[in-house]
Amino acid sequence: MIKSMTGYGSCTHESETLSVQVEIRTLNSKFLDVNLKLPKTLSDREIEVRNIIGNCLERGKLAVTIDFSRKGDAKPKVQINEGLFSTYFTQLKGLAENAGADTAELLKLVLQMPEVMVNDREDTGSEEDVKLVIETLNRALADCDAFRLKEGEVLAEKLTSYIETIDQLLAQVDQYEDERIDTVKNRLRQNLEELTQKDDYDKNRFEQEIIFYLEKYDINEEKVRLANHLKYFMEVLNSSKSSSNGKKLGFISQEIGREINTLGSKANHAALQRLVVQMKEELEKIKEQSLNIL
Repeated sequence: MIKSMTGYGSCTHESETLSVQVEIRTLNSKFLDVNLKLPKTLSDREIEVRNIIGNCLERGKLAVTIDFSRKGDAKPKVQINEGLFSTYFTQLKGLAENAGADTAELLKLVLQMPEVMVNDREDTGSEEDVKLVIETLNRALADCDAFRLKEGEVLAEKLTSYIETIDQLLAQVDQYEDERIDTVKNRLRQNLEELTQKDDYDKNRFEQEIIFYLEKYDINEEKVRLANHLKYFMEVLNSSKSSSNGKKLGFISQEIGREINTLGSKANHAALQRLVVQMKEELEKIKEQSLNIL
């Protein structure tokens, strides 16, 4: 069963003293790219938190926000350095009076001076706090993973539809095979008649050209390989052994495209070329959707 890399998960824990909120948003990416926002109380546990996220979500562009706060904490986060404030104020007031300048905005100016207003450093979270945050994070990760799995089911339905369409188009190739072969035979026969009328043609080169044309116009191998690739794609899509099959499905779709292109180059038949174009349209849809598979 496949998973989408698009997902969303959230979890909130409220107690009498603490409030923890975790929100996770994910998009597709070739690698694991985590944009993590942590409160200062947990900054020393960032590596641990990143490892937990990576082990669960594996790949994608992730935006993870963790908010942590203590209820009833009236202590201001911004402190004023009163000693430094007084020093600045006294000096600036003296300069203003000596220069005859207005002192109406002096208070505002002093508060903007360096290191007068400083953020109060929060204490490092206790082990109980960290445990609670990680439990909330794990629930949010599980919620996001379930979202990805649900989106993966939708993707699987779309991909199955596209593969079935290509398979149906491939089945229609046989109805044009006799007409295509007759067209090729008539073309070869005409060229042979023109060539054999000349006395100086090279018989060895003639045989080589015949073999070349026979191989050039034969599409049986391409049809067999394409059918096998389609079958293998569905096997991987429905496999329960791993949820990280996005890259593998991308590789298989490349092989499908290679056989479709070769089929088109050998077609030499208008109706068959139209089938090839329709196959390519479905294949483009597959490639686009495969980019979002984990």
